[in-house]
Amino acid sequence: MKLAFSTLGVPGLPVADVVALAAGHGYHGVEIRAHAEEAVHPGLAVAERADVAGQFRAAGVEVLGVAGYARVAAPGDDGVVLGEIRELVRLAHDLGAPYVRVFPGADLGRPREESDAIAARRLGTAAEDAAALGVRVLLETHDSHRTGADAIRVLGPVGHAHVGALWDVMHTWLGGEQPSETYAALAPHLGYVQVKDIASAEDTTPLALGAGVLPLTECVDVLSRHGWDGWLCWEYEKRWYEAAAPLPGLLAGGRDHLVRLLGEAA
Repeated sequence: MKLAFSTLGVPGLPVADVVALAAGHGYHGVEIRAHAEEAVHPGLAVAERADVAGQFRAAGVEVLGVAGYARVAAPGDDGVVLGEIRELVRLAHDLGAPYVRVFPGADLGRPREESDAIAARRLGTAAEDAAALGVRVLLETHDSHRTGADAIRVLGPVGHAHVGALWDVMHTWLGGEQPSETYAALAPHLGYVQVKDIASAEDTTPLALGAGVLPLTECVDVLSRHGWDGWLCWEYEKRWYEAAAPLPGLLAGGRDHLVRLLGEAA
């Protein structure tokens, strides 16, 4: 498996510094948080995108994905949501990234079946644009659809190779789902896996990998036993937790922990 980290852990850091951190700590790739407050976002001009892609390429570091904030099950106009996804897909294409992350974001006051149908319809439409540019749109296990069982209610009806799942191990755990259950639900659709660690269900402040309660060993074991050979991306949510330790000082230990888990699971 390949290892990456998300720029959510180093908010506002210039691209050159992100690339240096990845290359210097042995990470194969980086998941880019695509937000206007970050260095990389859909508003970048073509030349700026080419420059970003070139910096990653020169360092031998891959752009794993573009983590966007489109909410595919949210109330509202399809055109607005699809426009947001198209912008993310184009950015991913220009950066050479294979994946775009989207959220569910359903209105919990609306019947579940309605929200699922809205999300499936939008993703089915977005899939055509994504396929044309060689990008895959991944629905993250998050918010209204935090488990694999939730996500598959949307992904099953879509049934398109350019739409898949992003497994966030914290949210499936908070949803009461075992890693083996999540994998069974998402395996046909799995793009990559976001790993992280926290102290408890009540305290989700990010911790160094292995220092908390999330079932990382079990997750890696399940993936390895089934011969899955994709990406593990460390999403350290420093952006939302100002008091959390800075990610750069944790990167070496995090990589070592994941390599150790992969070795034990082999």
